Amino acid sequence: MTNTSITVTCAPCCWGVDDVNNPHLPAWTKVLDEAAAAGFGGLELGPYGYMPLDVAVMSEALETRGLSIVAGTIFDDLVSEANAGSLIKQTREICALITALPKPERHPGQRFAAPYLTVMDWGHDERDFAAGHSDRAPRLDAAAWATMIDNIRTISEIARDEFGVRAVIHPHAGGYIEFADEIDHLVTDVGPELAGLCLDTGHMAYSGMDPIQTLEKHWARVDYIHFKDIEPSVYKTVMGERIRFFEACAKGVMCPIGDGNIDYAGIRAFLTEKGYGGYITIEQERDPRNTGSILDDLAASRRFLKNTGF
Repeated sequence: MTNTSITVTCAPCCWGVDDVNNPHLPAWTKVLDEAAAAGFGGLELGPYGYMPLDVAVMSEALETRGLSIVAGTIFDDLVSEANAGSLIKQTREICALITALPKPERHPGQRFAAPYLTVMDWGHDERDFAAGHSDRAPRLDAAAWATMIDNIRTISEIARDEFGVRAVIHPHAGGYIEFADEIDHLVTDVGPELAGLCLDTGHMAYSGMDPIQTLEKHWARVDYIHFKDIEPSVYKTVMGERIRFFEACAKGVMCPIGDGNIDYAGIRAFLTEKGYGGYITIEQERDPRNTGSILDDLAASRRFLKNTGF
């Protein structure tokens, strides 16, 4: 039986949209067209600068396709004090847009109304090349960690106080919030009144964590969830290479959900037990030049999840 308290959505990264400066990105209208054609009722906004910040343009584009935006995204350097002004600007512009667009449905059991603001640290070579390797990834010193936490608090306060948007911090492979010790540190330093977590099954598994155990440990803070799957043979290969996270994605380390090694039957049972309600966004990062299988992959992921009870 399908869980009617959960809506499965997607994100532009399924089309390879992660870096807005990549010359190979598809048109944003194509992403909306194909998300609707694949049967999704909603999707994330994607990285800042990809979709227009024009409310009228976006509202019409979404309404004509029967879509809603379930989350905006800050995917940027959260560590640098010099980047604080840019982060504040992004927060205000993204939140102003997503709160003016057609509202996503609210589900029974959903803690905070969508749209959310998903916040991820990114942009550090020394961590990008150590993605998935807790033993060799450098950690921030106390001063740099404190600066990052200050930036996260500022983003979260602006989103909450000025726009009524719930910020959800997303541990991301290749950023400075990735591994179990960093998530533990984060939830201690940023209280539940300020922000929740968006835990991602694929990033947890890529970074050496058990997704169900990690969801259980931090369940009180999990407001939103991302689903991915990992192709085990590619994962084994890339873990033996010095490789950036998105280079690993271009090699196919993320596969359609159900084709990899993550226990989605177990995750379904866990979420049912916990009474999770709201949105689950499926993602499959890829090279944007590898677009041929996107709709087939999304259909396979949706079909598997439906058969698993989502």
